[in-house]
Amino acid sequence: MTTTTTAPPAGAQPGTPQTASPASPRKRGHRGNRTPGEGRMAALLLSPTLLVLALVIVYPLLAAVHQSLYRAESGLDADGFVADVESFVGLANYADLFVGETGRRFLNALGNTTFFTLTTVFLETVLGLCLALAMNRAFRGRSFLRASILVPWAVPTAVSGLLWRWIFQSDGIANTLLGSEILWTAEGNASRAAIIIAEVWKTAPFIGLLVLAGMQVIPGEVYEAAKIDGAGWWRQLGSITLPLVKPTLLVAVLFRMLDALRMFDLPFVLIGPGKESVETLSMLAWDESNQLRYGSASAFAIMLFLYVAVVAIVFVKVLGADVTGAKELKLISKKSRTKATRTQKAEATR
Repeated sequence: MTTTTTAPPAGAQPGTPQTASPASPRKRGHRGNRTPGEGRMAALLLSPTLLVLALVIVYPLLAAVHQSLYRAESGLDADGFVADVESFVGLANYADLFVGETGRRFLNALGNTTFFTLTTVFLETVLGLCLALAMNRAFRGRSFLRASILVPWAVPTAVSGLLWRWIFQSDGIANTLLGSEILWTAEGNASRAAIIIAEVWKTAPFIGLLVLAGMQVIPGEVYEAAKIDGAGWWRQLGSITLPLVKPTLLVAVLFRMLDALRMFDLPFVLIGPGKESVETLSMLAWDESNQLRYGSASAFAIMLFLYVAVVAIVFVKVLGADVTGAKELKLISKKSRTKATRTQKAEATR
């Protein structure tokens, strides 16, 4: 019987038991280096969500783009009777947005939408910041205040519109308190003021709660150090609170702007349709579709979609609004890698 022996490695003493060298641990790659199996599993898990998004977002958007290229015109059907038929007109519906009566209504609705968005979001940001600063302080009844400001936000918009319509009636509470007879629900600046008041009352708590959540994560040691250095309340607000709460505030303002650009139900219920002074792009698209002019209605909807997309891109790319939390995740990952590197260097120097 023949036995095979393995020669000891060079430099090893004869008779010394050899121990197997531990296998070197496999280096883990970066987070982006995934195996094909992990990629297939991720695609499988995300497929239901992607399917739902395709059905409720992608398909309606493509259908609207397709519909905007057609226009209902009177013509003869196969039997020789006069009927409305859909004819392909290309970009004619988009060209009509800037000429004639359609162009005048579109520019008016675009101006109203922009005016309402800028005015309401600015007032909501200021009022929401004041609410957040008030709720962030320790005082008796703070929990009741935090719960009470949720009431306007919890009320459905249609119900809120009916409530404010009752307040702004000719013999309503608003005119009784002011001692005047302002026609709030008619045409003119009074109807615009009514929309702004009702919108700010309803949605300012939303920004206030988001900003309050951002203030809650600011360490108290930062304010204590500022007090020791002699910084007053205004200095702390400008140098600590606002800079640290800026990411949360940007996200809150972005969400409110995207919501305000699609404003429909509040002016529709409070003032009513067909009022030129408060007609928004959403109301204009609804009116066109109600008149069975689906081509122009789709063109209005596509222009509103592009408007909202441009605002979102500006906030995310230019102003740095971190909607998905990717920047915070990268910062945490960077800190973790830096800490791991320091730990390895400390162990190596021992």
